[in-house]
Amino acid sequence: MPESPKKYIYYSLTASIVTMVLKTWAWYMTDSVGLLSDALETLVNLSAGMLALASLNLALKPADAAHTYGHGKAEYFSSGAEGMLILIAAVGIVYASVERFANPAVPDNLGPGLFIALLSSVVNFVTARIMLKGAKIHDSIILEADAKHLLTDVWTSVGLVAGLGIMLFTPPAWSVIDPIIALIMAGNIVFTGFSLIRRSYSGLMDNTLPQEELLVIDNAIRRCGGQDALYHGLRTRKAGSDRFVDFHLLLPGESTIASSHELCSEIETCIKDELNNCQVTIHVEPKEDESSYDCEETGGLCGSRIRLDEKIGSGK
Repeated sequence: MPESPKKYIYYSLTASIVTMVLKTWAWYMTDSVGLLSDALETLVNLSAGMLALASLNLALKPADAAHTYGHGKAEYFSSGAEGMLILIAAVGIVYASVERFANPAVPDNLGPGLFIALLSSVVNFVTARIMLKGAKIHDSIILEADAKHLLTDVWTSVGLVAGLGIMLFTPPAWSVIDPIIALIMAGNIVFTGFSLIRRSYSGLMDNTLPQEELLVIDNAIRRCGGQDALYHGLRTRKAGSDRFVDFHLLLPGESTIASSHELCSEIETCIKDELNNCQVTIHVEPKEDESSYDCEETGGLCGSRIRLDEKIGSGK
C-alpha cells in the first residue's frame, strides 16, 4: 500500500502541540513579548496544520462526476489560508510590541526561557526536514508550505534567542531590545504570509508548468515524433500534485488512426515517465491542412524549438 502524505501532517500537528506548550511556558516564565510572538506563531502553525489536514483529505479524493479534474486545487486554499493566519499573528505581535514600548519591562528568568525556546526550535527543525522529504516524494504544495513555515519559525526563534540573549549581559535600560526584536519577527512573518498567499493565487490562476518541465515535454515529443515534429497549443497547468498537459500534434494526412494513436500513446508514456501525476491529452491534425495551423486561436506554446525557448524565457 503506497505511503499516505497525511502522515506528514500528523508529524506537523504533533510538533506544533509540543512547541506551543514549550514556547507558552517560556513566555509565562519571562513575560517577554519576543517570546510571546514566538508562541503566537506556533499557535498559527497548529491552526495551519489542521487546515492542511482537512485540505489534504479533500485533495486526495479521486475525480468524480462533479469534479472531473479531481480535487487537487484544495491544496492551494490551504496554503492561502495559512498565509492569512500568519498575517493575523503578525498583527497581534505588533500590538504587543507597541504596548511594551509604552510600558518597558525587563523579562524575568530569561536564561531558562531562552533555553526552552531553543529546544522547541530543534523539534521544529527535525519535523520540517522530514516534511520537506515528504513534500518531494508526494509533490505536495501543502507539505512544502507547512515545512517552510516551520523552518521560518526555526530561524526566527534562533534569531530571537540570539537577540534576547544580549539582555543577559546588558543593563535594564536595554529592555527595549525585546519589543524591537518582536517587531523584526513580525516583519519576517508578514513576508512569509504574503509569499504563501502569492503562491496559492498563482496555483488557482492555472499558471503554466515551470520552464524545465515544459522542455521535458518538448523533448519527449521530439524523441518520439522526430526532431522536426510539429505541434502547437501546448497548454499546461497544475492542480495540487496533478499536472495537466494538452496540445495539438500535426501529422501527415495519410496517417492511419492506428498509427496516430500508437504515436500519441508513445508520447504520453515518455512524458509520464519524466513527470509524475501527469495527464496528457493530444489532438491530432493533418499538417497539410491550413486550418490545422490555428495556433493563435488555440493559445499555448508553439512547437518550433526557437519560439518555444523564447516564449518560455520571456514568461509568455
